[in-house]
This record gives sequence, structure tokens and C-alpha cells, in this order.
Amino acid sequence: MNYYIADLHFDHKNILKFDNRPFVDVEEMNSTLIKRWNVKVQDNDDVWILGDFCYHSEKDPSYYLKQLKGRKHLLIGNHDRVILNSNAALQYFDSIEHLQHIKDGKYNMILCHFPIAEWNGKHRGAYHIFGHIHANRDETFEFMKKCGRAFNAGCMINNYEPVTLDELIENNRAFRE
Repeated sequence: MNYYIADLHFDHKNILKFDNRPFVDVEEMNSTLIKRWNVKVQDNDDVWILGDFCYHSEKDPSYYLKQLKGRKHLLIGNHDRVILNSNAALQYFDSIEHLQHIKDGKYNMILCHFPIAEWNGKHRGAYHIFGHIHANRDETFEFMKKCGRAFNAGCMINNYEPVTLDELIENNRAFRE
């Protein structure tokens, strides 16, 4: 099974306010993210992390990665330098890319942390999964929602848990209304 999630920002205190996240503090956020992840994901599932896994943490990202089930794949975000500089964290990833083409069932998928206007196969039914914009409803959000098969994997619009493609599509539809 494939799961998608973006912008977890483990240990990032300011993200609570920035995203208006429903947690008392980062400890509650971190433990909720880990619990919700592990309730859904099995060891043989693939989890596509679309960037910004951990930010401003005193802990190495491996501290969180070792607690999370599944085969982890990172699509590098603008706040993932700490992962790339940690040999301990790197060992927890099956792949690390800026852009990834995968199949999820019968669908071709283009994965990238950043929302992109044109992607390979866009006009032939390929989906684009991205992060970066969190739950912002700015001009990028307005543009991307018109793209049809482009979906935001931001954890804040996906119940702070990795989601399947069907869940991702449904959560984005609800968020766009």
C-alpha cells in the first residue's frame, strides 16, 4: 500500500502557530503524528514523505524515523537539510529524490515537495502529489486546485496521518470547498 504525507515538521514549535495546529505543544504534536502514522502504516507499506519532515529539532531526525513503520521515501523539501546531513537519518530511507515518478494502482504519479504547474503525463491522466503550501489558501492554492489531478499531501489537511490516494483525493475535495 502507498501512503502520502507532507510537512510534518517534527519538533517545530512555531509550526503550531503558523498552521494553527490543534496541539498544546510540540510534544503532543510529535506523539500524535507518530501514533496516527503507526496505526495506519504496516511494515511492508511505502510511505512517500513529500518534504519538511523535521525542523528546528534538538533531536536528530533518526529519533523520529526509527519510531515510524513502513518503507520511507523522502521527496526533499526546503527544510530537509538536517536529514541530508545526518548519516543516522539517511539509513531509514529506501529512496531520497527531488522528484519521483511512481505507479499507485493504475495511476501514474509525479511526487515533489513543491507544487508544479506542469508535470509529465498531466494531460494523459497522471496525478501530481505535493506539499509545501500547508493549508494556505493563497494564489498557489487557487492555481493548484484548478489543475484537477494535483493534490496536497500536507498533514494538516489529512488528519495528521499518512493517507492513501483515495483518502488524499477526498480530503483535498473537502478542503477545497
